[in-house]
Amino acid sequence: MDIDIIKVLWLRQVRRYYRSGSRLLGTLGQPILLLLALGYGIGAIYRRAGDGNYLQFLVPGIVTQTVLLSGIFWGIIIIQDKRFGFLSEMLVAPVSRLKILIGSAIGGATISIIQGILVFIMALIFGFRPYSWAEVPIAFLILVMMCIALTSLGAGIASSVNDFQGFQGINNLIVTPAFFLSSALYPLNNIPTVLKIISTINPVSYMVDALRTILANQSHFGLTKDLIVMSITFVVAIAFAVYRFNRIQL
Repeated sequence: MDIDIIKVLWLRQVRRYYRSGSRLLGTLGQPILLLLALGYGIGAIYRRAGDGNYLQFLVPGIVTQTVLLSGIFWGIIIIQDKRFGFLSEMLVAPVSRLKILIGSAIGGATISIIQGILVFIMALIFGFRPYSWAEVPIAFLILVMMCIALTSLGAGIASSVNDFQGFQGINNLIVTPAFFLSSALYPLNNIPTVLKIISTINPVSYMVDALRTILANQSHFGLTKDLIVMSITFVVAIAFAVYRFNRIQL
């Protein structure tokens, strides 16, 4: 059955992650460093400036950064499957490419969701507290939407290149600017006009702002605008992944 095919491909991705302890440690290492260095270091300056608790502001950005890296870099799995012939075997099987993509991408998104939740739990240990626990499930739904969109983007990029170096180069041009030129680390109220314009057209800014609205009751764009931009990004990312995956040559 089609659902069984999707389930098997999803389970393959999850098991690969579960068996790789190094990936789990690598996932938590950078967010913990940022929470310590920025949350407590810059936090004191932020508080003295009268802007409140910086950790409350920062955590949604760190969660977004975690799933951004995890989602897009998941595309490496597709390149590995290309390199070792596993993808070719799947593509010649009597299964539609769309189902292969769905099963694998949902597996990648699941891993990103797990990593985002782990970072959220770590943030709680460091002292972060959601504005309303009742709204945390809404934040989880936003996280799921983000992870699917970012994983789809990673799959589309990986389907467009044939080597790790090309994939790494494209990602470096996308991931780092998308994170640092978003609202993840700093408010957009009193920044230079050029930086504000770039942040405003950056979809990651709206992902951060949506989580920050729910988890910290702080918003720059407004939740409605956040969700509209995220929905457009979601559709475009999935369409891009389907288009590029269907064009993979055996």
